[in-house]
Amino acid sequence: MKRSKNYRELREKLDRTKRYSLADALELLKGNPVAKFDESVELALRLGVNPKHADQMVRGTVALPHGTGSVVRVAVFAQGEKATEAEEADADAVGADDLVEKIQGGWTDFDVAVATPDMMRFVGKLGKVLGPRGLMPNPKAGTVTQDVGRTVRELKAGRIEFRVDKQSNIAAAVGKLSFDSEKLFENVVAFVEAINRAKPATAKGAYFLGASVCSSMSPGIKLDYQGLLASMKK
Repeated sequence: MKRSKNYRELREKLDRTKRYSLADALELLKGNPVAKFDESVELALRLGVNPKHADQMVRGTVALPHGTGSVVRVAVFAQGEKATEAEEADADAVGADDLVEKIQGGWTDFDVAVATPDMMRFVGKLGKVLGPRGLMPNPKAGTVTQDVGRTVRELKAGRIEFRVDKQSNIAAAVGKLSFDSEKLFENVVAFVEAINRAKPATAKGAYFLGASVCSSMSPGIKLDYQGLLASMKK
């Protein structure tokens, strides 16, 4: 695969046998020549769980203290007072049967869908449309709720969902390269703390097996995750 000049320059600076502190890794990312757009910064974690077992599934949500830097478009399935609540929280689309019909017609111009419990009998019709796109409201992700106003505000402020994949990895965007290093650091710590809190009771042995951070156009930088975990406990 042909790599960009910036990618190659950063790769040459890296010691591939070293695990960098989070602060040093972020300094490397921010010190590398940037692309023509504001790159996302992504954290990837390797966990010591077996997601084939339901009782070792790791998933949840976390509100990053400084958001992700991305605009999040939220659609809300609600009616009556809850619809008004969603509108006052600046949801991008609010509706009931009319919103269901609009989506059935092919409209999916949103990033997250939220629904009140009573609307799920209508939203269920959209399973084949929303499911493959990862847009189906889900109680475990906190997107089926009566508290739609708070949920919409948190999502637009930077609340993200995480879920371990089949290879026992979790990855998420934790900010933009334009963020101050301190803000990126605090976002990463908040994300790792959330993953730590979500540790299944049945998980045995080491929970964190590896971590790396990268920007949209950079190679991954291996992190000293043990040092990061130790600093979080202080």
